[in-house]
Amino acid sequence: MFQRLGGVAAIAAGLTYVIGFWVYFSILGPVQYGSLSVPAEQHVGFLVENATLMSAWNLVIYVLNAVLMVVLVIAVHQRVKAAANGLVQTATAFGLIWAGLILATGMLTNVATSQIVQLAETDMAAAASLWRSTVVVAAGLGGGNEITGGMWIVLLSLAGFQSRTLPMPVNLLGLVVGGAGIVSTIPVLSDAAMIFGLGFIAWFFVVGVALMVMKPEPATA
Repeated sequence: MFQRLGGVAAIAAGLTYVIGFWVYFSILGPVQYGSLSVPAEQHVGFLVENATLMSAWNLVIYVLNAVLMVVLVIAVHQRVKAAANGLVQTATAFGLIWAGLILATGMLTNVATSQIVQLAETDMAAAASLWRSTVVVAAGLGGGNEITGGMWIVLLSLAGFQSRTLPMPVNLLGLVVGGAGIVSTIPVLSDAAMIFGLGFIAWFFVVGVALMVMKPEPATA
């Protein structure tokens, strides 16, 4: 039963990524929201005009995604726990840490959004300063690189190879996607984070189907 719930959570998490990318490419990208080449005051103005949209976007891509991730991390842990115990436990630790960072980013961003909108009414300079600080902190928690998520999916894929409880294509895709997340921590390769995000959509869907239709094998570890 929980395996199927994990599969639903995986597919739902993939949909949060789809929604996130759709909003980014259709609304945020055209106005270069978040770009340092655009004055912070202009970003604040956009945020004030689109506060409801931005808050809803943050709730979906961060808070909702984090909740779904916790369910998924536990579900795949149960599925691959027949592999080397230390490897599985390390993978699960990274997965739960990542979910926590995602949740923290969403909570921070939404609280900051409310404060920025209020400040903008009386002190645009202070609002712009808070916006800059929020962007830096949110990026540091997980938006700027994907080391934690990358480690989770790489270790999980290795455990999947050992236990043979996940399909080979899922494990191979996980290694590629996770590898992209890990190398995104290198400044000159930071664009790999986009490969990580887009690749994770495919991984969420295939692992979701696997969890729902594949019968888990008994495990003792």
